[in-house]
Amino acid sequence: MSELYYGYKEESKIFFDIIMEGLKGEVDDGSFWDAVDKDAVFEFCYNSPGIVNKIEGRDEYLKWFLDYSTHLYKADGLRVYKDKEAGVVILEYIVYGTHPKAKREYHNHFCSIITIKNRKITHWRDYCDTLEFSLFSNSIEK
Repeated sequence: MSELYYGYKEESKIFFDIIMEGLKGEVDDGSFWDAVDKDAVFEFCYNSPGIVNKIEGRDEYLKWFLDYSTHLYKADGLRVYKDKEAGVVILEYIVYGTHPKAKREYHNHFCSIITIKNRKITHWRDYCDTLEFSLFSNSIEK
């Protein structure tokens, strides 16, 4: 991914790269943000203080992501499942990172269920290890 794309942050490049690898052939090549429909809906099916559970629209998700301050340094374990008839791609992956305020590493497993129409992401439902997410979030707040 080029740093010329809007929404690009070096700290989150790892996330964008693994997602675009998983969506290869389903969305057009280029930036993650180019692959997201302007009216896409993002749902985060985990609860932690300060975390929003739903974001509507690419621009709103972009604003949220620009505030994302965890420095991701690795992503792996990608598994891709496709239902071509339904236009759904399921991605399983692990991200590893640190946060400037955290006193611990962040290693979390994710399952992202992504609906694609006209080669654009229109809906995203995200699940993760909520215990890891909460422990990491709490270490940032202290």
